Amino acid sequence: MKTFKTIGLLALVVIIMSFVKNDKLASGYDIGDLATDFSLKNVDGEMVSLSNYADSKGFLVIFTCNTCPYAVAYEDRILALDKKYKEKGVPVIAINPNNPAVKPGDSFDKMKIRAKEKGFTFPYVLDEGQKIYPQYGASKTPHVYLLEKTQKGNVVKYIGAIDDNYQDARKVEDKYVENAVDAMLAGKKIEVTKTWAIGCSIKV
Repeated sequence: MKTFKTIGLLALVVIIMSFVKNDKLASGYDIGDLATDFSLKNVDGEMVSLSNYADSKGFLVIFTCNTCPYAVAYEDRILALDKKYKEKGVPVIAINPNNPAVKPGDSFDKMKIRAKEKGFTFPYVLDEGQKIYPQYGASKTPHVYLLEKTQKGNVVKYIGAIDDNYQDARKVEDKYVENAVDAMLAGKKIEVTKTWAIGCSIKV
């Protein structure tokens, strides 16, 4: 009987810790918040900051990685987003939030290999020390944050998934990110500002 009580108590502690952890992530940015800048190392060895992009109108900050099947499934679509919107002033900046000590496949060296294999046209930076993703409140890979550059700073305009079908790009019905960026650039209201990010949990 005592053993069962101990097991039950341990299970309760695990559940409570899970909620605490999720609450911490949920305390990240909301729509309308100002996103602080960062300085993270790109796969080419250079440091990348939002302030590097003097002429940008905004950013697609996408938390992604090498090892998550969802993230891998979206790589070509992330490349397409960068190709479509970088020339319009909204480049992609991909951030790997995973702890490489927990997920060796997401080490900086493996990131360099993956970026070269896929021909990434955007910065692919490592959140070393995992200091940035909690600020944003990212919890999945991939997890997208659309920022609009304003006189006040970089305003969060959209948070969530890239689209509504990670399995097959040909069957996508709602292009959440594209719709949000198009509306932002046109000075129109973004109809869907939040969606549920589908992907792997960030490895800490």
